Amino acid sequence: MFSQVAEHSPYGGVVPEIAARAHVELLDGIVERALEEAQVALADVDGVAATAGPGLIGGVMVGLVSAKALALAAGKPFLAINHLEAHALSARLSFGTEFPFLLLLISGGHCQLMAAEAIGSYRLYGATIDDAVGEAFDKTAKLLGLPYPGGPQIEHLAQQGDPRRFPLPRPMLGREGADFSFSGLKTAVRQIVRQNALTERDKSDLAASFQAAVVEVMADRVRAGMTRFRTEFGQSNSRCNFVAAGGVAANRPIRQGLNRLAAEQGFRLSLAAPELCTDNGAMVAWAGLERLALGLADGLDAAPRARWPLESIGPTAR
Repeated sequence: MFSQVAEHSPYGGVVPEIAARAHVELLDGIVERALEEAQVALADVDGVAATAGPGLIGGVMVGLVSAKALALAAGKPFLAINHLEAHALSARLSFGTEFPFLLLLISGGHCQLMAAEAIGSYRLYGATIDDAVGEAFDKTAKLLGLPYPGGPQIEHLAQQGDPRRFPLPRPMLGREGADFSFSGLKTAVRQIVRQNALTERDKSDLAASFQAAVVEVMADRVRAGMTRFRTEFGQSNSRCNFVAAGGVAANRPIRQGLNRLAAEQGFRLSLAAPELCTDNGAMVAWAGLERLALGLADGLDAAPRARWPLESIGPTAR
């Protein structure tokens, strides 16, 4: 398993040029190793899937061009996968979760709540109006002088902290709809950092207070989405499916909060293992299998996309 964390850590975030170059340097070897460990030849695979977006366009282009070349050489179907749908379908890989399900997609770049009706069919309930929750974690970590990536650092530091120490705001709490907002919460942290000379104890308490605010906001917004989902897809006496995916879904307090909420609301929660929450090739391959099973495939002219809203992908892979 390869990671680019060490390359990006000195810059406090992902540098697109470094990411693309690392893809170029490692991709051939990764493909060769994957085939060897699976004990299959390229001619034995049923199709070749790769992320076509959304994401940093340099890295997306490298993966997409490489996958097209493999598909062409082997004469196999090519599948251009929406990165967000790959996250969404990870619960089907791990648990066989059936459609429809309420989907909470939370990562560094995305914070969305939607109804997943079928492959390629997603109905948006709410999204962040400013920062994604993972972005808020990373920016808060930077304010506290923690290394990148910030999410795991905040979670670790918060374990020793008092979540009631700092009365941070809960943006959008109780508001109509299911939209999210985290910019104000991050700004409140910045003001505390600027106005005080924080001790290590203070930093732990602030990290814990920030994380507690995120968990409370998340539960409130998802609760609103659950009400709408049950109205549209479920009966009051039945259990509906609920999936949380994306890198931030690996956060333990958030997982615990979502488990409590699902039990309270009578939803069946599917949470992938933490290693399948963060970006990974298994979820992209699975999304490819799901689409291939439906007879869906893409042409080799499929374009990379920096932006590709999940609710717009439609029933075909193009």
